[in-house]
Amino acid sequence: MTEYENLLLEAEGNNLITKEKPLQAHKGRIVGNRIAIKKDLTEVEKKCIMAEELGHYYTGCGDILDQSSVANRKQERYGRVHAYNRLVGLIGLIDVYKHHCESLYDAAEHLHVSEDFLAESISYYRSKYGVCTTVDNYVVYFEPHIGVLELK
Repeated sequence: MTEYENLLLEAEGNNLITKEKPLQAHKGRIVGNRIAIKKDLTEVEKKCIMAEELGHYYTGCGDILDQSSVANRKQERYGRVHAYNRLVGLIGLIDVYKHHCESLYDAAEHLHVSEDFLAESISYYRSKYGVCTTVDNYVVYFEPHIGVLELK
């Protein structure tokens, strides 16, 4: 079973109905107990969008399409952060280091996420943690570029 299929099963277990549709304006959307995923995306992109829509389900409330509202932008961010932490996370960045991934493409392939999603998650972690942060026995650097240092 693929990771995307596991997310679909999770949604089903939460009484959410998921359909793939030819969406025009968005890649995904959740309204009430219904999730729509743009059908012409790759499976990896669908997985990233589905994780975000589940993030909106777990963290959000109501219709947040009007992004001119500060409250709606915060809710949008909560859903995305949920997806970043679920599919990438700091441990994922350390795992990428351990597997000697040398490019954004390699890292995204290893984590089974899109390059855009990975770049956005790294940007989020940079804004949250600044130059670096420590996790277990590792320092994850975000400035001047992404890097991991294992502490001995």
